[in-house]
Amino acid sequence: MRIGHGYDVHRLVPGRKLILGGVEIPHALGLLGHSDADVVTHALMDALLGAAALGDIGQHFPDKDPSYAGISSLVLLGKVMDLLHQAGWRVENADMTILAQQPKLMPHIPRMRQNLSRAMGVPVSAISVKATTEEGLGFTGREQGIAAHSVVLLETLDK
Repeated sequence: MRIGHGYDVHRLVPGRKLILGGVEIPHALGLLGHSDADVVTHALMDALLGAAALGDIGQHFPDKDPSYAGISSLVLLGKVMDLLHQAGWRVENADMTILAQQPKLMPHIPRMRQNLSRAMGVPVSAISVKATTEEGLGFTGREQGIAAHSVVLLETLDK
């Protein structure tokens, strides 16, 4: 078994869609980034890659590569899963925490779990997504950005 941790943050800006866990969430601001800037999926991918000692998402999907401009992070997650399987790993479970003052995310969490589950090829019961505010503190509390943490557990495929 191996445990991995991932973290990602993106700035909130006007004129961009807000995508979290593959779900487009109605909001006046969206996350700035080369891809769809989905911090939830980015933190998850880094946790997966880290647990398998396969680097990070910047190494595999550099933001200087135009082929990744605007790409859905769920597509990239599928590529990460291929890398994991090739290296002999499977996902036991994944747990994500989103740090955002606004918008309220509770109504969107079931769809996030379903999207991530489908992209990873694991049961929804193996995927946890939670959201919290930081009580107006820090950059997330001031609504300047959204951050996400992820922890995953991998097991070898031969079990």
